Amino acid sequence: MAKVVTFGELMIRLQPYNYERFVQADHLEFTFGGGEANVAVSLANYGLDASFVTKLPAHAIGQCAVNSLRRYGVDTSKIVRGGDRVGIYFNEKGASQRPSVCIYDRAHSAIQEAQPADFDWEKIFDGVDWFHFTGITPALGPNVVEICREACKAAKARNIKISCDLNYRGKLWTRDQARAAMTDLCQYVDVCISNEEDAKDVFGIEAEATDITAGELNKEGYKSVAKQLADKFGFEKVAITLRESKSAFDNDWSAMLYDGENYCFSKLYHLHIIDRIGGGDSFGGGLIYALLSGKDTQAAVEFAVAASALKHSIEGDYNFATIAEVEKLAGGDGSGRVQR
Repeated sequence: MAKVVTFGELMIRLQPYNYERFVQADHLEFTFGGGEANVAVSLANYGLDASFVTKLPAHAIGQCAVNSLRRYGVDTSKIVRGGDRVGIYFNEKGASQRPSVCIYDRAHSAIQEAQPADFDWEKIFDGVDWFHFTGITPALGPNVVEICREACKAAKARNIKISCDLNYRGKLWTRDQARAAMTDLCQYVDVCISNEEDAKDVFGIEAEATDITAGELNKEGYKSVAKQLADKFGFEKVAITLRESKSAFDNDWSAMLYDGENYCFSKLYHLHIIDRIGGGDSFGGGLIYALLSGKDTQAAVEFAVAASALKHSIEGDYNFATIAEVEKLAGGDGSGRVQR
């Protein structure tokens, strides 16, 4: 069984019920989520040995966060306990032409104040096949950039495959800060995951003839983006998710995977969205599983996109779609008919 480690921040997710706005709400739904944790849940759900690494307080709320992963089969034994805060994000679900809104409250969280000495990467990476992180984690501060750097160096020394979802978050750092940190970290990465905006925001690499606001994407432009990223950093593979947003409810969803020779585009899915948070993470989890399972480039991107399409129908950050469900959708059965 392949063994995967992901590293990042696990946060409390507070959200008004149904589609209420923040100013309407008098009570909030309490769950947990975070980019790399979401990937770990997907991988554990697919039967892989998935470990999530972070730092969380030793108090009861920190334990609730740990338990939210343990219940779905994620190995939490390498989580460092300490610090005072669990980070929070508030999510207001969009509807129709009103977009979703995320507000972060993660300053001084345990992982944001973590230090490199907190993590023994030689021990953490014992017997590991794959390491995954995102651009959200180093955005927490220079100390966390250094932690990510040490993790990447340790993984590379052990010939562990490294994947990174660029995941630029403008509310956490500037484009200049992101470019400096990610240019350094990406030298260690084997598989890069991006979307329509990330490559532009982080590295200034932009697809031509594309207007994401109008929901217009140019596939040929993304071939160029993928090749430029691969040429710049020596990535073995570059995945780009392609979202054509018609409204908060309705998106067209597909992806491309470039392996240095072939540009493989997935099927296009017409999504009616229940919850889009974690959609990119479910793609990353599906892609890692597919590649570790030996799927070829086309089959890997089809699996990853199908996994993510199903996640958009599931409330919360985590994806609970099974391998059988993903394979069925990837194989062409998207009817949604009742299963009896």
